Amino acid sequence: MDLLDAHLIPAVDGVAFGLLLFVVAAGLSLAFGTAGVLNLSHGTLYAIGAYTGAELSDGTWGGLALGLAAGTAAACVAGAGLSAATAPLARRGHLAQALLTFGLALIGGDLLIQLFGADELPVRVPEALDSSVMLLGHRYPAYRLCFIVMAVLLAAFGTWVLTRTRMGAAVRAAADDPQMLAATGHNPRAVHTGVLAAAGALAGAAGVLGAPIIGPGPGTSENVLMLSLVVVVLGGLRSLWATFFAAVAVGEVQTLGVSLVPDLAPYLLFAAMAAVLVLRSRFAEPATAHGPEGPAPDPVARLRGHLAGRLRRRPRGTPGTAEAAKASGTAQTPGTAGTSGADRATGATGADDRSEAAPRGYGNRVPKWIGRLPGGTGWRQAAPLLVLLVVLISLPALLDAYSISLAGSALALGLLAVSVTILTGYAGLPTLGQTAPFAVGAYATANLADAGWTVGPVQIVLSALAAAVFSAVVGPAVIRARGTTVLMITLAIGELTGAVVNQLKSVTGGADGLVGFPATQALWGGEGMLEESELYNYALVVAVVAVSLTLLVLRSPAGKLLTGTRGAEARMRASGHPVGRYLLVAHICAGALAGVGGSLMVTVQQYLSPADVGFEIAAFALLAVVIGGTTSVIGALLGAGLIVATRDWVAGSWPGHGPLLLGVLFVATVYVLPRGLAGLRGGSGGENGRSSEPPVPEDRPPSAPAPNPAGKVSP
Repeated sequence: MDLLDAHLIPAVDGVAFGLLLFVVAAGLSLAFGTAGVLNLSHGTLYAIGAYTGAELSDGTWGGLALGLAAGTAAACVAGAGLSAATAPLARRGHLAQALLTFGLALIGGDLLIQLFGADELPVRVPEALDSSVMLLGHRYPAYRLCFIVMAVLLAAFGTWVLTRTRMGAAVRAAADDPQMLAATGHNPRAVHTGVLAAAGALAGAAGVLGAPIIGPGPGTSENVLMLSLVVVVLGGLRSLWATFFAAVAVGEVQTLGVSLVPDLAPYLLFAAMAAVLVLRSRFAEPATAHGPEGPAPDPVARLRGHLAGRLRRRPRGTPGTAEAAKASGTAQTPGTAGTSGADRATGATGADDRSEAAPRGYGNRVPKWIGRLPGGTGWRQAAPLLVLLVVLISLPALLDAYSISLAGSALALGLLAVSVTILTGYAGLPTLGQTAPFAVGAYATANLADAGWTVGPVQIVLSALAAAVFSAVVGPAVIRARGTTVLMITLAIGELTGAVVNQLKSVTGGADGLVGFPATQALWGGEGMLEESELYNYALVVAVVAVSLTLLVLRSPAGKLLTGTRGAEARMRASGHPVGRYLLVAHICAGALAGVGGSLMVTVQQYLSPADVGFEIAAFALLAVVIGGTTSVIGALLGAGLIVATRDWVAGSWPGHGPLLLGVLFVATVYVLPRGLAGLRGGSGGENGRSSEPPVPEDRPPSAPAPNPAGKVSP
């Protein structure tokens, strides 16, 4: 009884906080589970309601009612606008939605600060609620008890609407079978808009009612969004009551957990989220490789077609070969008839590679070097690399010291983005957690320098090794999942790593970070690098070596196996390929590359803080990949450079509006560059005039990147 008495108030606080998260998460669950929109601006909808309610609150019942009506209406209109904004992205998957909604969140957050100020607003509630009541011998705020009652009634009402009304039936039909819904005379588009408007209204109402609990201020929208994502992950998308109980559990962990186990509290929430996701992915069966209209196009078959001109011609197969190829979902191409199922899965025919892009009529007599001449395939692919390298080499002569330092930071972030490209574009594992190995590499370099290990190559190798070991440990939890589940698992891993960074002060410096360690030496026996130009040149050399090795691996047979794994996983498994092993190796290599990027960041900046390895950097890295093109290594580097330039250089002429400029950049990229910067090389389409984004088969959720035509590795 003494224990219950001591922790009663935190336990009731946890219920109130959890029910607040439930109201927000219910809207997020509707948007994601029913409308199919991964809305990263949902926290901003909450902030709209919170700021509006706080501004109109005057301590009277009329002020509370007016604030509730205005805040709910404003967020509802914003939700309907979000429906119109995401409509053109319906067939482009969740990564494009993430880019758009994250950009809208940045824009909305900046506008709210401009309208209401950067300080947290006070919220005044009616006098009857601004008092305390006796609860089992303890005084407790009356407003929070009132909120608990309203949230329970809202859960009951929402469940009734979804399960017992024609409106709820239409909403459920829109999620399960929109074609059948249209056949009954309902407009799925109108239902989609209504769902997002309702989701916005729920978030706005939660913002108004929750303002006395979580006051409106900078950072509120991010915290609410993160916790709501955890609730949705734990509760699922099919039941409001499951979301209700998950929200209460999260609220208790956030409040009662701090009271009972303060040392473990920072880890409990995201550890539970990761555990639930991993268990779900373990018990899920691998999906089939069939799209909505039958067998999905096999990207490995396109790979074989692309390579057919380079392979020795073989005799035409037996009469039954064409029928066998058709049955397997592949089309015969010259030089590939009669190949085995395993060869088709890997894109190999057993022929010797004796020519490259051989002209028609010359067979195999054209040597490889013809393709490398100016105008040849090899030259055209290498040209962007050479142009970019020339530009990067010339930067120290063109820029001032501050801009050179930003360029060095962009190279570090670029390597992080390239590691995301490996996982997202080639392995089909969209990730929000690459800042975890990035942080391991960064803190490894900082601690090595502090211990006297200041030679650059030693720092790079040891940091990459530490990040690779970390990725090997967490890799088994990631590689089984697919699509948005991977995003959530990696997000949990990144947040857990962030909690460790804040708690392990002896190694990381905690929230204060690390600074004052010795400068890095480029080579043994050299002096520590202090000048911005020296640091930039060192970062450029390391980045060139790392990117070159990455491209060599992606263009090798190992890279083709990874491409086949992404595009035809079921067929690869049926052919006997250890798909899990391929993905684990890719995860480890991508982690090592992220560790190199973290090491470079510390060397260039000469300081390290938790903000350098937090969620925002993880989001920027993923968005840099989307901006550049999910399968383009150079596009990822350019996307990272564009983000750093916009955030730190362009925003310098308009102080305080960096988020707004980044948001505009992200939104413009979604609409103007649907295939990213890499799509500019192919004009309106991809290779041979075809679109560079084929339809995504069902065995990859919409958030997974579409297979790259012909399995080509974009430079």
